Parts: sequence; C-alpha cells; structure tokens
Amino acid sequence: MNAPLVLTLTVDEETRVVWDALRRKWFPPERLVVGAHVTLFHALPGIHEDEVVADCAAVAGSTGRFTLTVDGVRPLGRGVALVVRAPELMGVHARVRHRWAGWLTRQDQQPLKPHVTVQNKVSPETAAATLAALRANFGPREATATGLAVWRYVGGPWEPVEQLPFGG
Repeated sequence: MNAPLVLTLTVDEETRVVWDALRRKWFPPERLVVGAHVTLFHALPGIHEDEVVADCAAVAGSTGRFTLTVDGVRPLGRGVALVVRAPELMGVHARVRHRWAGWLTRQDQQPLKPHVTVQNKVSPETAAATLAALRANFGPREATATGLAVWRYVGGPWEPVEQLPFGG
C-alpha cells in the first residue's frame, strides 16, 4: 500500500487516558479523528512499509522503557500542545531518522520538537484561552514511553500497522 505512514511514541495507559481526555475536551470535535500521540514522523513513504516496520522493531527491541518529562504547554498559533522531553526519545528518533534520511519529507527533516497536540485548528483567541487554562493543570508531569507505533494515514482516522514495545 502506498498511503503515507506515521510513526508515534506509545506511552503508559494511565498517561494515554489523561492525554486523550485533554484532547477530547479541547480539540474541535469534528476534527478529532485520532487519539493523543507524540508524532516522531508525519509522512513516511508507504512504499517503504516493510523497512519502516523492521527498523522500528530493531530500535524498539534494543531500547528500554524510559521516562518522559512533561514540561508544560506551548502555543501552536491556532492550538496548544503539551511539551515532552527525554534524551532517550531524541536518541530513538535520531537512530531511525538516519536510516531514512533519503526519503524524509521536508516536515520530517526538521528537528524533532516532541509534543502532544491537545488543540488545533481553532481561533487564536480560543487557543490563548486554552493555553491559560492548561498552564494551571496539564496533567501528569511524567509519563513512561513504552514503544513505537506505525500507522497508515488514510485521510482521516489512522489504520494501525504495527505496535512495537520497547524491550531492551
């Protein structure tokens, strides 16, 4: 299949539930087609699906679970995101980015700024109000990164391709 692939980080269930609740509360309902996620790559060529899954399996298998720090919230102009940080996350991203350098889109060539979008495609005024509200309480300050997930982008909801738990 040639539909683009999306690579995300998976997190512990407790955190995922909280992030999904924030997204349901703040995201425009007509645009809410996927759950909360940390995107590592937005549009990998579907023609390379086997290679993407194999590379992700190799990286996930040699990586242990690690802690993400949720540093706060940041504006996205017409939305709001939770800022997440972990040196291990940057390492995982760099390992696969290097393997795929020849076929990354302009967006995926940019430096990774890990985040969870909890609101997007709203007016700047609505986003500013959301940002102020979330600064007071944006959920857990730590999360556990549990693996990688490969998805197929089909124009709306994503189709799952493979879940690859960390196992190192």
